[in-house]
Amino acid sequence: MVQLAEPTPSATTPRVGRPGVFVTLAALTLTAATFIPLGYIVSVLFDTGLGEAADLVFRPRVGELLGNTGALVVCTVPVCVLLGVGLAWLVERTEVPGRSWWGPVLVAPLAVPAFVNSYGWVSAFPSMHGLSAAVVVCTLSYFPLVYLPVAATLRRLDPAIEESARALGSGPVEVFWRIVVPQLRLAILGGALLIGLHLLAEYGAFVMLRYDTFTTAIFEQYQSSFAGPAGSMLAGVLVLCCLALLGGEALLRGNARYARLGSGAPRATTPIALGWWRIPLFGVLVAVVVAALGVPLWTIGRWLWLGGSAVWDMTTIGTALGQTIGLAAAAALVTTLCAFPVAWIAVRSAGRFARVVEGANYITSSLPGIVIALALVTVTIRWTPPLYQTATLVVLAYVLMFLPRALVSVRAGLAQVPVGLEEVSRSLGESGAATFFRVTLRMTAPAAASAAALVFVAVSTELTATLLLAPNGTRTLAMQFWGLSGELDYAAAAPYALIMIVAAVPVTYVLFTQSRKAAGV
Repeated sequence: MVQLAEPTPSATTPRVGRPGVFVTLAALTLTAATFIPLGYIVSVLFDTGLGEAADLVFRPRVGELLGNTGALVVCTVPVCVLLGVGLAWLVERTEVPGRSWWGPVLVAPLAVPAFVNSYGWVSAFPSMHGLSAAVVVCTLSYFPLVYLPVAATLRRLDPAIEESARALGSGPVEVFWRIVVPQLRLAILGGALLIGLHLLAEYGAFVMLRYDTFTTAIFEQYQSSFAGPAGSMLAGVLVLCCLALLGGEALLRGNARYARLGSGAPRATTPIALGWWRIPLFGVLVAVVVAALGVPLWTIGRWLWLGGSAVWDMTTIGTALGQTIGLAAAAALVTTLCAFPVAWIAVRSAGRFARVVEGANYITSSLPGIVIALALVTVTIRWTPPLYQTATLVVLAYVLMFLPRALVSVRAGLAQVPVGLEEVSRSLGESGAATFFRVTLRMTAPAAASAAALVFVAVSTELTATLLLAPNGTRTLAMQFWGLSGELDYAAAAPYALIMIVAAVPVTYVLFTQSRKAAGV
């Protein structure tokens, strides 16, 4: 029986207080930087003038791009949701053969960047293009963003609720739709939001599939007229699309909570027997894995075989790998360090200031990389020309784009630090800085390492912002792959695709194991 009890104070419970001056200044500086992209769009609007801006926005080309982008989101997100939820239920709640190892396999597609996935499919089927091709490739690339949180939520659900519904005469289908799905709403909406934002930001995959979206059009406009008003107005419309997605998710999420009060008596659910459905449903799992992983990996292997040893130009590959590791390591370190003051305020403070500081970073990171890159290009050319086309500017763009990935891990780690230990350290004469380095930082080190790993892999496969901001002579793995595949030299591009996938596999596995830990498995 579930017991309701008054919460007891814990040594790990953070105490609300005012952040120090250094933490406040660091958080304010970072928050100001996050508003650069939005400020850029607003300033361009005023510089252009409302009349000309209206002419640039309300034209047939923008309507066409809006229709393409909207159709892509409307078609892809529901398919990803249905596939992600269905596969999660199949693996977590049924006796499908091999259910113990399907979990990491179905998360593995996250290790294959979308533009590498499109490379695999276009190489195998050269006629693939347009909306249908974009929906197929994006679904296979992004459905794990729904599968992962839904599977974790299914593991945490109390089976007693479903058993009670079945005891009252509800069938399996009715129990699923009336009992299970409402409890998955937060996981589904969160995953759907991430997929929608990825679709708005993706560039490389759609260029290969010859499907025009706002991001591809902005990049083309940038190449033809640098940071002209037409591209900036397209970026403004794209920002509005991002904000619309964020607002829609918040509206649909509402204030409902699905949680068990008290510890209760958690237990595993009894897997549902599939009977003669076992074989066809097992075939569905195999088909999804073959489509999401088999096709790109087979294509890469095929091109490596056809190219032979000639495609392994170790000098060029070594240079690209070194530059990628350098930029990714610098971005991971800086981003993780920047996450600490924001996480500190979010965990140890309360009120409007904490919400603004944390929320600003999430909103900015939801913007496509091309918008952030355009903003930084304009700002540096106008006010800080020495920063233009420098590694510092590239790292700053990565910080703005990927800070929430680090923030989630650092915040979780910081929340587990016993405040009492910090108070004991200060009572023994240690300064606040010494206490942070000797106590807080040591205890949050695993979370910080996880945050740095997530940012490292994200940066190592980032394409759009890197193409716009990278200094002359910079050729990362993603840039080398993009340049060679754009020249239709698919064999020479294959090694770079393989290296990016191999680098992403360990972090993808970490995401899977962390989701199981969060679910208490």
